[in-house]
Amino acid sequence: MNDNREDDRVSQKTTGANDSARAGKGITAAAAAMAKAEVNVEVAAASGTEDRASASSQPRAIETFEDMGFDDDILRGIFAKGFEYPSVVQQLATKPVMDGHDVIAQAQSGTGKTASFSLGSLYRVDRRVGDNQVIILSPTRELAKQTHIVLSELGDYVKGLTTRALVGGGSVRDDIRALRNGIQVVVGTPGRVAHMIAEGHLRTEETKLFILDEADEMLQVGFEDQVRDVIRYLPESVQCCLFSATMPKEVLTLTTKFMRDPVKILVKADDLTLDGIKQFYVALGDDRDKLAVLLDLYREISTSQTIIFANTRRKVDWLQAALEKEDFTVSALHGDIEQRERDVVMREFRSGSSRVLLATDVLARGIDVQGVSLVINFDIPANRENYIHRIGRSGRFGRKGIAINFVTERDARYMRDIEQFYETEICELPQDVAETMAFAS
Repeated sequence: MNDNREDDRVSQKTTGANDSARAGKGITAAAAAMAKAEVNVEVAAASGTEDRASASSQPRAIETFEDMGFDDDILRGIFAKGFEYPSVVQQLATKPVMDGHDVIAQAQSGTGKTASFSLGSLYRVDRRVGDNQVIILSPTRELAKQTHIVLSELGDYVKGLTTRALVGGGSVRDDIRALRNGIQVVVGTPGRVAHMIAEGHLRTEETKLFILDEADEMLQVGFEDQVRDVIRYLPESVQCCLFSATMPKEVLTLTTKFMRDPVKILVKADDLTLDGIKQFYVALGDDRDKLAVLLDLYREISTSQTIIFANTRRKVDWLQAALEKEDFTVSALHGDIEQRERDVVMREFRSGSSRVLLATDVLARGIDVQGVSLVINFDIPANRENYIHRIGRSGRFGRKGIAINFVTERDARYMRDIEQFYETEICELPQDVAETMAFAS
């Protein structure tokens, strides 16, 4: 269960900019081509309702941002962020969001889902209306803040745009003050957003677009009630869009209760492992062997940005103390750490000043740290969906990455289940670790 659930329950071009921006960082044509995994696109039959667009044909892949129909203000933000070409999920999912369809989009981690629904959201905002028009929900504070950053950067040139991140741990008074002035796009965690709506601070009469990021997590027991608390305040005609790297059948079944005729962009299960990530395991007798192996590996990995996942907060704290005792510098992140400290840790890790991060699954979904080349599963996740989200922290958007799994005899069945479900092969880590690490350098 996600570390932040307890927290949220409590807190309840244009011409001048184009050429220079195209030369910057971002999605290259080569990276866009690499991202073209096989996608199974389905479109439900149109309902013929008058208050929302009908999905009458398969979404056509639109290969340039210019051809999507954005105005110059949004295009300036796209190119200023360094994006050149849309990824596959952006080619397929962005236009249906813009056109008012309900959308269910499943695509690999690191392929640009956040930018896809952020751009669709910016297009849907009527700048003449100051009230809320878009609500985006994320399962964790970190992911909500990251999404808000992406949205704000893409909308940097949109005149009069107002956005706000509503997350647990932030100042309720500041949120109320901001909402009083009108916020067109809200990105938040379910507890805080539901609270702001229930108390009348976030008015939803003009809300036209509702987005669930990491929808499989959001519709599980624990979050589902809070999501329902938000949905019941939304207009009946609201457009609903779900985005995630995994979309289990039970989640798709649940969506029929609040979605109508969605455009479905679904990646088959065997396409979910990332081609750019090499996966390895280290066979161990039991948990007592893990630290010694990690210490041996640490000398080889300390020059790469690395995330080491453990299953519990207590394990992360213990591991941090053990590594620091050996004079290794590491950072840690989990749900018991105060929000201000968590922000500092993430800022240092993104900047590269901190190179090794210990984390629970609070980081397994959605956080985009471009420099990560190695993920180590100190503990194997019992939830196979979390495995994909964890290793997806490396190999972002066409880059190469490595995942190393510490597998005890007790973990062997989980590893076999992961291999069988995703039809992938996880090989034993070679003796020459330095040569293996060169793959991601």
